[in-house]
Amino acid sequence: MEQQQDKRFVILDTETTGMPVTEGHRIIEIGCVEVIGRRLTGRHFHVYLQPDRESDEGAINVHGITDAFLIGKPRFGEVAEEFFEFIQGATLVIHNAAFDVGFINNEFALLGQADRADISQHCTILDTLLLARARHPGQRNSLDALCKRYDIDNSGRELHGALLDSELLADVYLAMTGGQTSLSLAGNGAEGDEGQGSGGSEIRRITGRVPGPVIMASAEELEAHAERLAAIAKSAGGPSMWQALSETPAS
Repeated sequence: MEQQQDKRFVILDTETTGMPVTEGHRIIEIGCVEVIGRRLTGRHFHVYLQPDRESDEGAINVHGITDAFLIGKPRFGEVAEEFFEFIQGATLVIHNAAFDVGFINNEFALLGQADRADISQHCTILDTLLLARARHPGQRNSLDALCKRYDIDNSGRELHGALLDSELLADVYLAMTGGQTSLSLAGNGAEGDEGQGSGGSEIRRITGRVPGPVIMASAEELEAHAERLAAIAKSAGGPSMWQALSETPAS
C-alpha cells in the first residue's frame, strides 16, 4: 500500500472567460503546485491560454486577465500533453472542484480526447469547498474566508489568479488537514512535526489552580429535595434508582 507521506497531491485552480462551460466558455489560465509528504516540492505547472473567444466583463473584473493580454498565448491543445502528465495519478485538490473539473473535461473533449474527457478516471478529486463546509458548517468558506480563518497571508491577492490561488489553497488544505500543529497536547508546537510528534498524546496535568468553594445545601433545600423525590417515587410506583442505592445497607 502506498504510504501517506509518499502520496502526490496537485493543488489546482483555473481562470476562465466566464461561466457556465455549457455556453462555450473556455479556460484562460491554469495554475498547479505539487505537494508530497505534506510539503510543497517547488514543482508547478502554470500557463495562460488563448481561448479564441472574448472574456465576459464580469470575469475580467474577477481575474483581471484581458483579451489583449492573451493574444499570442498558446492554445490548450499545445499544452494538453504536458498538463495531463503533470496531473496524472495525483490527488487533485480543488476549491469548488465541479467548476474546474467541468472546464478541464471540456477542453480535452474539444480536442477529441475522449479518454481524457473525464479526469476523475485518471486522478482522485478532493474538493476543499466540501471539506470546509463539513468542518465549518454555516460559515463562509470562500478561499479568502479560509485564509483568514487559518491565519494565512493573502494580502497580495487583489484579484484572482490561478497560480497564486493554488499556492494559497495549498496552505489552506495543509492547515485544514494538519491538526493542531501549534497547540499540540505535548506542548511541542514545532512546525516540522506536522502535528504528529511522538509526544502528541501525552496527558498534561493542570497545576496551580485554586479549588472553587463548596456550598452545602440548606435545610430548606434538603427538605424540598426530599419532597420532590417522594413525589417521583409515588408517580413511578417505587423509589428512584439513586434512592434505592442510597438506602441499601453497606456490606
